[in-house]
Amino acid sequence: MKLIVWIVRLVIFLVLLLLALANTDEVPLHLFLGHTWTAPLILIGLAFFVVGMLMGVLATLPSLVRQRFDLRRARRALDQAQRDAGGAQQQPPILPPV
Repeated sequence: MKLIVWIVRLVIFLVLLLLALANTDEVPLHLFLGHTWTAPLILIGLAFFVVGMLMGVLATLPSLVRQRFDLRRARRALDQAQRDAGGAQQQPPILPPV
């Protein structure tokens, strides 16, 4: 199964590499206020990919922070409950009458 996954990864990498090599023409990207950025098409595509990834990470960051906060609070509550229950269990056992 791992071999199949690596073969698929290699094929995807090769396809993307061939696409990058085929799209080296310079293209203008018209920005705001009359600014123009001229760069190879693959570089512009890579820049948009990176910006999209950063936006995705930033969008999930609040949820991740909230989950970590909730997990920390739940662990503290569990530790407190175990300490409370552990104190009750540490009493010496009652011996049966002889």
